[in-house]
This record gives sequence, C-alpha cells and structure tokens, in this order.
Amino acid sequence: MIPLTASIPLPGLLRQLVLQEKLSTDQAIQAVQKARADKQSLVAWLIQARLVSAKDIAYAASVEYGLSMVDIDQVKIAPAVASLLEPEQVQKLNLVPLFKGGKSLMVALADPAYLTNLDDVKFATGLMPEPVFVEYDKLQRYLYVETEEASRTGIGAKNPVSPVSANAIVLDTSDLKAKADSEEVAVVEFVDKLLAHAIAAKASDIHIEVFEKALRIRYRIDGILEVVASPSNHAALQLISRIKVLARMDISERRVPQDGRIRFTLDAKKKIDFRVNTLPTLYGEKVVMRILDSSNATLGVEKLGFSDRQKKDFLRALDKPDGMILVTGPTGSGKTVTLYTGLGILNVPERNISTAEDPAEINMPGINQVNVNPKVGLTFADALRAFLRQDPDVIMVGEIRDLETAEIAIKAAQTGHLVLSTLHTNSAPETLTRLLNMGVPPFNIASSVHLIIAQRLARRLCEHCKRVADIPPEALLGFGFCEAEIPALKVYEPCGCSECSHGYKGRVGIYQVMPISPEMGRMVMNGCNSIELADQALKEGILDLRNAGLEKVRLGVTSLAELARVTTD
Repeated sequence: MIPLTASIPLPGLLRQLVLQEKLSTDQAIQAVQKARADKQSLVAWLIQARLVSAKDIAYAASVEYGLSMVDIDQVKIAPAVASLLEPEQVQKLNLVPLFKGGKSLMVALADPAYLTNLDDVKFATGLMPEPVFVEYDKLQRYLYVETEEASRTGIGAKNPVSPVSANAIVLDTSDLKAKADSEEVAVVEFVDKLLAHAIAAKASDIHIEVFEKALRIRYRIDGILEVVASPSNHAALQLISRIKVLARMDISERRVPQDGRIRFTLDAKKKIDFRVNTLPTLYGEKVVMRILDSSNATLGVEKLGFSDRQKKDFLRALDKPDGMILVTGPTGSGKTVTLYTGLGILNVPERNISTAEDPAEINMPGINQVNVNPKVGLTFADALRAFLRQDPDVIMVGEIRDLETAEIAIKAAQTGHLVLSTLHTNSAPETLTRLLNMGVPPFNIASSVHLIIAQRLARRLCEHCKRVADIPPEALLGFGFCEAEIPALKVYEPCGCSECSHGYKGRVGIYQVMPISPEMGRMVMNGCNSIELADQALKEGILDLRNAGLEKVRLGVTSLAELARVTTD
C-alpha cells in the first residue's frame, strides 16, 4: 500500500469517491499515481482497474460538480442533434450531444477532465453547452458510432409567437437584420415578438444584455435563465430605446437606472403588464423585464404546495381578526403569490383591504393597491400611516425594510388589524431575530407576530419523463433520509423530453410554516437566538425547509439535485 502523503492533492472526483466510501484515501492516491504513470485519464484508469463502477463514478462526478446524471441508454438522440458535431469531433472531445433547447445544447460526458472541451463545443455549434454526466462504458458505445448525417437547423422558428415547447425555446432574430431604411419598423416588430414569445414560453423575466459585439437575450423559466438569442448588437440602441418608449422612460438618459412599466396587448381578451428596469453597463444599457401575469400569479391555497398541517396553520392565522403574518425568502421565491393567495381568501365585501407595494405586481379587484414612491415622499411607512386613517381591516405591506415601517406595522397588528408583509431572511426563526436586530422591542414581537412562512421555489419534475434514480444509501442518509425508509424509498431524477425543460416543468413551493407558540413568545421575551428558536420549532413538529423539501422528494415532485440547489443543510 502506498503511504498517505499530504503532498499529493486529490482531484475533486477522487475526493468525492473517498467521501462516499467507494475508495480509501490510499487507493485514491494510488489511482492518481498510476493514471499519471500510464498516461491515462483518471476515470479510464479506475474503470480498467475495476476499483469503482462506472455508475458510482458518474454519480460522484454529478455530486462534486453539481450537475445532473443521465442514463444515456434511455435517451433518443434526434438526428439533427447528433449531426451538430462530426464523428471525429465527438471522439476527440469525448462527449456526445443529447438535446438542443433554444441556444442550449445538453452534452453527455463521463470524465470531468473533459469539461474543458465545452468551449470547443460552443465554438463548433454556436450553442451554449450544458453538461451532464453519464456512465463511462455506455458513453464509449456512442463515441465510436458514426452519427447519422442531418442538416443543421436554422436560428429560429418561422412563427416566433406560436406556442413554445420548453425544450425548444428559440427566438427569431431575423427582424433585427433589416436594412437601414426599414430598421425602425423592424425593431418595433421585433420587440412585439419578443414580448409575445416570452409569454408563450411561460418566462417570468426577460434579460437583454449588450456586449461588445453581440446582444444576449435570456428568459428566466422555472427560476433558471436560458439563452434564447444572441444577435449582433448593431440594433441594440434602437431596440432598447423602443422598450424605453413603451415603458415611458427618458430615452435620452442612459447614465442612471430607470424604472417603467409596459402594458402589452396579447390578444383582444388579454393584456399583460411588464415591469421594466434599465441599468447602465460598459457597452450599453441592460434591460430586465418582469412579466406580471395576474392570471398565473394567483393560486388557490390547494395549489401552493402546503402540507395538510401547513395549510391549516395558514388558514387559522388568516382567520384571526388581528396580528401579523410574515412571509420570508429570497427574491423570486414566490412570496408575493403566497401573500395574494391569502388576500384572495380575505377579499370579501365586508372587509377593507389596502396594500402598499413597490410596485404592485398583481391586480386584484376589491383591494386598494398603492405603489410606494420614495421620490415624492410616499414610503412604506407613509402609506401605512395613511392606511390607519382609512378604517382598514387588512393591510399588506410589500416589505418591512426599516425600523419605522416595522413599528407602524406592529402597532397596526396590535390595534385590531390583520397585517401581512415580507422580510428577507433565510428561515422562519431568523425572522424573529431579524426584527429584534432592527430594534423592535421583544414584547411587541411576541404579542403581534402570529405566523411566519419561509419558502423557496423548486423546479417540478416532468411527469412524462422522470425516472427512478439509483442513488447510494449513504448519499440518501447524508441528505437526511432515515435509514429505515431507504430500502423502500423511490427517488426520482430528471431525464428530459419534448414536454419539458431538461426534465423539469413548472415549480413547486417548499415551505416552513411556523405558528408562534406561547413558548416561542416567552423565548423571544428572554432574548433567545434563531438557533434556539429553530430547535423549539423542531420540538413542536414544524419542518424546516430541508425536511419539507425531502417530503417533496419522497412524493416524486422534485429531485435531490433541485432540493440541494434551493435549500441548505
């Protein structure tokens, strides 16, 4: 046995195999030395030496590099995709193209050493490579098979506003190649198509970025950004000016960020709002447009993804005449949808409901909605003071950002009003300590806050193509599953098909719903920290975000990789 020496660093893959107990440390060091001596890649040497199975290597690589693992034998590669790389290129680069989605190309590889070849794939195909790991022996059968010749596809579909498959997102940029005499008309038509195409693709945001020689247009779909077009930047100024005109911005001002709003008529019956923000960058203004589709944003409480207990706790808090309900999580975690779902339940003619938002993203008839505007002196605190003179029953504050707003909101909650709001913290227990750190007296927190919801949005596995994943028991234990449940446990992973985007379709909420019990109130009064509150929540049977996510994995709703992406241990 070669002695252990700290002078020999272990590559990430070997380190992961040691952590998963597939190799000893000494075996890992020996593998490095032998592979170098034989002038072989590490993965090829491990397979040849039969120290680790190809499946274990692929899984360890997927965990180490945060990428998906795919069974290539279950994938039907379209001839047009297979022909994107010549057989000689496939063999040289040691990877195989699997799926094309818009400007993205999923490629399979078995050895992390060949991740450096992704730039060559991008250069050869003009597509953005998205790597997945597959088993080494299975990949070899594809590397040395002549790929069927097929013509390459063009830049985009003939009708860019037709219904869009999530796995074929592509934007026709031919309008931007118009001659100078018709350039203005071409840009107007392109912007209309851009907005309509994003709605059809079920995007939540559009990103337009200007670089030295190109534009990059991306959609955020199910929380993930995807490149849909990279046209020349010759029309960038006209394109961004057109968007600023629609959003009623100052087109002559390019030195400072601006905010605006577009109301886009999709058809005779439907109008969609876009919230627009511009940001000066090195080569021009970056534009981000948030799609505000009220019909997609408001859900029934049954569709949010609560467990039975979580739903009961939420409805019980909404049924109280006063107090405070707080929703916390990062930007884009669905806080507004949760709040408006609650407002939808409360929205009856007998109640006076007012909201202060920055800005209002969802239009709901029967509710008095106010856009705060600090530039003219209308802050969240100012709006709250005005609400309290308007005989309110329910108040919703878009976000508690400072002590002044927190104190007025808590005062309202203590004087017979139900107050809903948001904070930016990582968990429900941390929300209470965040209020303490802002300077809110412990007694006011304990007496006014009734419920805190922490949430994340995870991508939902496609029901058409998800499949059972072969994950080692020790890895499942590491995620938090109980040893007793593992033999019968079915954990699913994404595969990818024409109905979805890389194995996912839509999103599902993961929640920590924490009612403030009398014991928690006493702990807050005694100046406890968030760790102590989290321990008390677990004692009361309240699932934290990781354990709530594990429930979604058990049900086959999402994958372990997605859970690891949106939650922490």
